[in-house]
Amino acid sequence: MLVFEAKLEGTKEQYGKLDEAIRTARFVRNSCIRYWMDNKDIGRYELSAYCAVLAKEFEWANNLNSMARQASAERAWSAISRFYDACKKNKPGKKGYPRFKKEQTHGSVEYKTSGWVLSSDRRYITFSDGFEAGTFKMWGTRDLHFYQLKQFKRVRVVRRADGYYCQFCIDQERQEKREPTLKTVGIDVGLNHFYTDSDGQTVANPRHLRKSEKSLKRFSRCMSKTQKGSKNRAKFRNKLARKHLKVSRQRKDFAIKTARCVVMSNDLVAYVSEAARQRGLEGAKYGSPARWAGSPT
Repeated sequence: MLVFEAKLEGTKEQYGKLDEAIRTARFVRNSCIRYWMDNKDIGRYELSAYCAVLAKEFEWANNLNSMARQASAERAWSAISRFYDACKKNKPGKKGYPRFKKEQTHGSVEYKTSGWVLSSDRRYITFSDGFEAGTFKMWGTRDLHFYQLKQFKRVRVVRRADGYYCQFCIDQERQEKREPTLKTVGIDVGLNHFYTDSDGQTVANPRHLRKSEKSLKRFSRCMSKTQKGSKNRAKFRNKLARKHLKVSRQRKDFAIKTARCVVMSNDLVAYVSEAARQRGLEGAKYGSPARWAGSPT
């Protein structure tokens, strides 16, 4: 499964329609969580059927595409199933009891195979559900002409601090041809360095968060001095969210590029897990040698 993303360009009124769709999807998910709390013996299919009940009871909820309502119910069941799995595995600490989603600067609504239409040149997308958001121009680096429409399984609209994005989930296997390097390497991820390999080479930690800490603190102070519900508070909250988003993208970009470089230059990559590191520390405490993760016992 491939996921491609493009930024949506539209009018302020169209963005407002997308916000309504996102709020409705969040309402459906929260309602399904509440329905499960009141009826603990229900399952995934009962939640999916409950979406039709919500559409009949609330007229504005019926504006959301039926498959989008089902996708919101699936999100609710995903949170419930994770909670059940944590309980069965006796996971220490909190088990992740499902919680309600609140109004935030970010959010999303997910469509399946209906509720949206791509243009012939694959540069525009039209949302055709009851909210009538209209047509948006897409800005991105991925060419969607290589894939047939039947390969598009899901379309997700994501709201972030810097705008609205459209994600396409495409049913396609990713294949890459590469020649064997006949090299193996072991890496240990740490705090002082991003990682240290078995050859003694280290990669410095870029510390993107630490470099942006001064700006983050300044925006946080400015936002705390504003009145709740005011336009100034919303302005500084958006600035703070944009700064956090930039740091998140910097860290993700660095991690992906570094990991790809390691994988492409070696045939086998072994790393030390946190559990193995703790076992090694305990072994050193009691006089037994520490072992690498994956080494023979």
